[in-house]
Amino acid sequence: MDDGADRDTVIGKVVLILRAFSADDHTVGLAELVRRTGLHKATVRRLAEELTTVRLLDRADGGYRLSGGLFELGMRASVERGLLELAMPFLQDLYERTHETVHLGVIDGREVVYVAKIGGHRQASAPSRTGGRMPLHCTGIGKALLAHADPELRRKVLSAPLERRTPRTIVAPGLLARQLETIVEQGVSFEYEESAMGIACVGAPILDVATNAPVAAVSVTGPIARFRPDAHVAAVRAAAGGIASTLHRRAGLREG
Repeated sequence: MDDGADRDTVIGKVVLILRAFSADDHTVGLAELVRRTGLHKATVRRLAEELTTVRLLDRADGGYRLSGGLFELGMRASVERGLLELAMPFLQDLYERTHETVHLGVIDGREVVYVAKIGGHRQASAPSRTGGRMPLHCTGIGKALLAHADPELRRKVLSAPLERRTPRTIVAPGLLARQLETIVEQGVSFEYEESAMGIACVGAPILDVATNAPVAAVSVTGPIARFRPDAHVAAVRAAAGGIASTLHRRAGLREG
């Protein structure tokens, strides 16, 4: 993953350290942080201690872990952006209609970042998690975003090697490009075991009413053994359209 961090600045080094933690980490030792970041040991130790002081890291079991302070900042950013607050009623309604795993995601670089994930006891064992990332090209929600993204971003994704996450991941640029064109025409995207085996997905973009640019996307995911994505097209489209309209009205009220 391209973290975009500048190793020559303090902020860049801090970003490298924070992003060195994976979703499965409970505690990461100093030596492992040095290995993952490629920074000098003294630099990592000094910055990690400073991050502990400001509650972005915690000390634990001879190493460090991400602190609750980061979660607070992330939730504050989501609320200020307004997207999660406005989208949640539509996401909850979509879950009630489908009783499958519902996602809300946004573009960040060449990845989708999951802003929200709603699922009950029947939810699919999808690799997604709130705050987590996945490549745009192999997820239903990511493809919905990529299909409507800036042409330059599409060009970059299609010209770079496409990571194969499963045997069914689309890694041929021409095939992916044609699928993106179909998504634009139909307004929905599909995934069949492309990000993880055993799951299927249908997604739809949340488009800015004024510019037609993708603000976010919504999807429903379920086990491929029983879940039929095409049966939920109307519900997913309706949720995406409802969120888009609500965002547009909110923007109009602010301008007024």
